[in-house]
Amino acid sequence: MQTTTRTLRFMALAAFCSMASMRVCDPMLPALASEFKVSTGDASAVIAAFAVAYGVLQLVYGPLGDRWGKTRVVIGATSACAFFSGVTALAPNLSALVVSRAAMGACAAGIIPLCMAWIGDQVPYEQRQETLAALMVATVSGMMAGQWFGGFVVEALGWRVAFAVLSLLFGMAAFLLWRQVTAVAAMSAMAGQAAAPARFSLRSYLLNTRNLLAAPRVRWVLTVVTLEGALAFGTLAFVPSRMVEGFGLSAAAAGGVMVLYGVGGLLYSLFARRWLALLGEHGLALLGASLIASGLLLLAWAPLVGLAVVGCFLAGLGFYMLHNTLQTQATQMAPHARGMAVTLFACLLFMGQSAGVFLVALSVDRGWLVPVFTAAALGVVALGWVISGTLRRSREAAVQGCTAESTSAAK
Repeated sequence: MQTTTRTLRFMALAAFCSMASMRVCDPMLPALASEFKVSTGDASAVIAAFAVAYGVLQLVYGPLGDRWGKTRVVIGATSACAFFSGVTALAPNLSALVVSRAAMGACAAGIIPLCMAWIGDQVPYEQRQETLAALMVATVSGMMAGQWFGGFVVEALGWRVAFAVLSLLFGMAAFLLWRQVTAVAAMSAMAGQAAAPARFSLRSYLLNTRNLLAAPRVRWVLTVVTLEGALAFGTLAFVPSRMVEGFGLSAAAAGGVMVLYGVGGLLYSLFARRWLALLGEHGLALLGASLIASGLLLLAWAPLVGLAVVGCFLAGLGFYMLHNTLQTQATQMAPHARGMAVTLFACLLFMGQSAGVFLVALSVDRGWLVPVFTAAALGVVALGWVISGTLRRSREAAVQGCTAESTSAAK
């Protein structure tokens, strides 16, 4: 148990860096647009490139994690992120920046989803949502740090410094996790528990993927997380731009406001067990969707910046209520191929985000951000009702099944 806790701690550091790198460009968009003489929508390609590469590469990391071991793959991905973050800091133009960000996304794809899959392997289902919430503390903190630091650095030191710092952090996370995993492997070898990696087969991989997608539960989870990514995660990238262009905040101040999105996530992680017991998974999903919608509507229509700030907090709290519920479903939808299942989940999440970023990017240069945020809020509410109803019916069916089994056994 102690080795599991230590490994989780270093995985959490890698996840922190991954999420920081994902969100660090959000408050930079107006400054990048000015430096490279493009529109804000065009500058958002640095976010979309990361998200697309992140999503597509999930299809590779899933089977790699199942074959070579999830912790080994996380170490390799974290090390590669350290390298490409350094390359990003040296990008001479927007095209090079977009390409290097795509490379960062491709590498970061092997961190958080495989950490989730590793938790699914190591932690019983009854304790899993709480453990995933603990991992969420790291990812939310990374998001907060990335958004705040991105806004601060772009004004105080220049955006390149942010990627240089990220390179150092990724390198440190990779080293600490490598040292821990090496020690655990040595102890397993001494105990005669070392396992040889499974042999990879493309035919087997494609067959397993087809079998996964044939399961109705898998298709349902992947569909709703794609929609969640487009509606809730896709709009997130443009909240700092809304604060800068709609309320006149500086990039640093907008990045600071985005910290409240993460504060909402941290608050959820602290009370996850209590709220789950009180509301159940279906109630948590519905409340989360309602809070996201409220936050987006405030960001779109609030007459005062203070109300928009509240909206940012509510959207963060709601997003993590909804998303953590879906994450827990993802870790259990295919226990026999958890690495592949969870990385498919992440792939569809970020494909949805990429689609959302693309659509919002078309609107931001035309001044349509307010109606787009409004439409996204309505879509999230509808999605929340669908998710909540499905989870409630699944729970009721499971209870009835247990009751029927108990009655049969009593007879």
